[in-house]
Formats: sequence, C-alpha cells, structure tokens
Amino acid sequence: MKVKAHAALQRHAQAPSIPTGTRMKTKDIDELVARLDAMGLDTPVTDDEDTDRTLDEPSSAPSRAKQPFPFLALPYELRLRIYELLLVSPKTLDLDPSNSRTLIPSLRLFFVSRQIHAEASRIFYSLNTFRIFPIHGRFFHTKYALLSRLSPTYRGHITKLELRLGPGWTKPPKGWVIDERLNNRRRLRLVEVKRVHMLKVFVECDPASSDIFNGFRHKQGDEFYTRFCVELIQGLFTHLPTIDKVEFDAYPSVKKTSPLLRGLVGEVEGRGLTVLWGPERDWEKVVDVDLVGVLAKMGIDGL
Repeated sequence: MKVKAHAALQRHAQAPSIPTGTRMKTKDIDELVARLDAMGLDTPVTDDEDTDRTLDEPSSAPSRAKQPFPFLALPYELRLRIYELLLVSPKTLDLDPSNSRTLIPSLRLFFVSRQIHAEASRIFYSLNTFRIFPIHGRFFHTKYALLSRLSPTYRGHITKLELRLGPGWTKPPKGWVIDERLNNRRRLRLVEVKRVHMLKVFVECDPASSDIFNGFRHKQGDEFYTRFCVELIQGLFTHLPTIDKVEFDAYPSVKKTSPLLRGLVGEVEGRGLTVLWGPERDWEKVVDVDLVGVLAKMGIDGL
C-alpha cells in the first residue's frame, strides 16, 4: 500500500500546472486535457468503489449511450395494459379548461407513431366515459358539445356516455337537445357512436321533489324539468339503439322516489333495458329512507 501511495503522489506531482496571471492558448489547453485524460483523472472515484483503486489506474468501464426502449417489441396484451394505466381516467371526461394540464399531456402519446396512435386511441375512447352535454361554466352554453368535436373514428370507439342532469334546471341551454337532422350543425352525430352500450345518468337535483324550489321553477310548471329530461333520454335511445344498460346515480338530496328519477327509471324499464345503480348513493345496498316522514310517524318530528 505504501508503494501505491508513493506512486500516486509521484503522479500527482507530475500533473501539469495551470499558469496563473496569463491567458492560456488553445494549444496549451488541448495539451493539458490530453495529459489529464491519459492519467485517468476524468473519471470520478466514488465511495462505493474498491478502496485499493488508485488514481493511476484508468477506468476500464466504457461509457454507454442510453438506448431507446423497444416498446413495440412487447406483447400486444402488455402494451394494452400499459395504455390502460396511462390513459384511463376514473372521472367522466368533458369539455373543461383543466384538460390542458390533466389530460392533454397523456394524449401526446398519440403522436409517436401510427401504430401506437391506433392502439392507444382505441383504449382511450373505449374505456373512458364521455359526458354528452358540458357542465363547466365556460362551455355550458357552447354551440358544439364534446361528441360533435370528435372525429368519426374516435366516436366509433366510445362505449360509455354520461348524461348529467340538474345544471340549468331553470332554463336549460339551447344546445341541450337531441336533434340529429343533417342540416343541424350542432348535432351530436350519434349515428357514428356505434359501440356505446352503457348510459350513465347522474341527477344533481330534482326541482319537482321539494318546496325549496318554489318560485324558481320554469314558468311551464313543476313538471317541466322532468319532462325535459325524459325527452332527452328518449332521444338518446332513439339514436343509440346499442345501449342495453343504464346506470342511475344522484346526490344525497335526490331520493330514489323523486318524480324525476321515477320518470327516468320508468322510461328505461319500459324499453326493457337493464337498470343499474351507481356508487355515489349505493342504492343497491342502502335503503332510501324518508327520515322526516319516519320521525313524524314516531311523533318526534318536533324535537
């Protein structure tokens, strides 16, 4: 060890010195770099390396350039699983200003190659749920809903749609209508949505279910919004004959026996479609009880 230490000190003593106070020429700098490279001083020594290694032993590990990962060489099933982890969202997709931060970065994957675009876009549009009419304030009165903005190929991949009811119950936007006539530029082009099999209906409020809405309802009467919503799903069923399941969900203020829900469920059952209940209320496990009515019957409603 003493011999090695002495040899190392001797090599350091022979290291070229950098003149001070003078400007080095390019030739001198090149010569200095060449001598340092020959001494192996360009490779740092870490604490994890062998303690017997000295500076006079040049590094033998060649520098390796990073190689691109052969993603398309993976099995097709594995690639699909990766697409699902990256592109499938637990929330319903809609026109929203936050899409530029939360959604668009993942969709850049579509621009890698034609093959990846074909595989990834099919996963994205077939496994996510898309809202029919926008509810964000910025797009609430937009002329063109999300479906009308998509290409025919993308619309053909969609399998799940959501209809959210409640926003604009006093005066629904003009664009909230199922009008598929060819001369209607705002039409949703539902004829191209050929694979949809599930419609999710989420009810935020029912104006006909409580006196709290008195004085705010539409001028056509208490049942206006119920009729409006039933006509919406009737139009959807007319132009989307592939739907075979309808999932209902609502906020806690909406009861299962409310006029709006009874009207919607009755329309679905009348067509022989399967009725499901969503996770928000979990109506399949919890009984929807009128707590006020129960307390009144027990004579403790004044407590």
